Amino acid sequence: MNDWWNDKVPSFVVVGRVNAGKSATLATLLEVDDDEILRVSSTPGETTSVQALPVVYDDEEWIRFYDSPGFQQPVEAMREIERMAGDGTPGPDEVRRFVEECGDRYPDEVRLLEPIVRGAGILYVVDPSKPLRDSFIAEIEILRWSGRPRLALLNPQTEDTAHEQVWRERLGTSFNLVRTFDAHQAKYDERRKLLLALLQIEERQSDRIEHVLEAMEREWGQRREDAAEALVDFLEKALTLRTSDGLDERDLGVPTRRERKQEALVEEYFTKLAKLESDCLGRWLKIYRHHLLQADTDPALHRGLDLSADEAWRKYGLNRSQLTAAGAGIGAATGGLIDVGVGGHSFGIGLAIGALVGGSAAFLQGGKLPELKVSGLGGIRLRKGGGRSIVVGPPKEINFPWVLLDSMLVRYRGLLSCAHGRRDADMGPSADDGSIVREFESDRRSLLQKWFTSCLKGSPDRGREPEVFAALLEALEEVGEK
Repeated sequence: MNDWWNDKVPSFVVVGRVNAGKSATLATLLEVDDDEILRVSSTPGETTSVQALPVVYDDEEWIRFYDSPGFQQPVEAMREIERMAGDGTPGPDEVRRFVEECGDRYPDEVRLLEPIVRGAGILYVVDPSKPLRDSFIAEIEILRWSGRPRLALLNPQTEDTAHEQVWRERLGTSFNLVRTFDAHQAKYDERRKLLLALLQIEERQSDRIEHVLEAMEREWGQRREDAAEALVDFLEKALTLRTSDGLDERDLGVPTRRERKQEALVEEYFTKLAKLESDCLGRWLKIYRHHLLQADTDPALHRGLDLSADEAWRKYGLNRSQLTAAGAGIGAATGGLIDVGVGGHSFGIGLAIGALVGGSAAFLQGGKLPELKVSGLGGIRLRKGGGRSIVVGPPKEINFPWVLLDSMLVRYRGLLSCAHGRRDADMGPSADDGSIVREFESDRRSLLQKWFTSCLKGSPDRGREPEVFAALLEALEEVGEK
């Protein structure tokens, strides 16, 4: 087994009972969301050997973690080590001798203890919702006898806290530190705190651990910038999105043909909008190293945010007074209901009136919930030079960009909450999610509204893009801190 050991880097082995959450802890700590690399399973005994997981930055390994099989016979192993000590107190020598001599009888215990006797520190993962039985006490004793730096992690599998205090008191007598680390919920800050805890139990390797912490911080900042760039790109494409189709004489003369084309364009519009959202979410998943989560979107429901539902427009986006302030002096976004006309001719579809301006338009639009059909979309125009076409998109509702941005920020918050050790995570909006953009300062809302308006007109304001990027980057940072 020499190929998995490296004397040149600080090492920590994660040990504990079968299914205590050892692999899930490592998956979340190291952001390993790949069952080919680290299997996270509820199957008893899934981890059957020691697996090395290096932490690499700038093509250099700085720390190494080991996933280990769980204790299978802790009480019997403890007694064997005590027998080796005779009348004395067991210590590192007896644990080392146990590893050298008892592989046939205690294969799992020997495998998990081998990196420890070679010099690895210990991360002992327990489920504090379970009672502290004799078998757990045996595990704690064996690890204490090793003499290695020891950190105990309370990884709750249920909400039952009846036994937690007993666990803390017992672990506190045998471990250098005791910390809570929920492998299914831990975010970036909890991961960072866990690495800081390693500094406290293994000060001799402080330089390397501090290097990892600094590299993590730099990388996290770069990820946020990449996520902001993806968000700006998505918003620009979404707000300038149009679908169109040509019209011929038969379309103009037969209303049902026009209606079918209109319906097809509406469906195409939302399909493309959902695809843009999916592409942005896919970029985010890649940035944050999620391989098993999917960025599927339902064009009809917009992946959990139904733009045709009143609730979405009440819950997300700006409120009416904020829309009034953000829209004052800007002018209403382009769009309208249905705009058809050539040389004063009418083709029976109707003519839209859409020239409300400024804050009044924002206020009136903010109190209205659009129906997502052709009469609520950008319009139908017959182009000059004889070319005739239907053009659909974007929604006339001036709150649309804000609802769209809100939906993405909610998804970003959900993504940051998806621990890599949890394989059933969901990024979709939940019942507890509320508007994020309503918490923006007025200057940020005003800046974004001006840029949104330029995008809706089909001419994104390139001069404002650096400010927009900075504003959205700051928004993502705020979301990550909550």
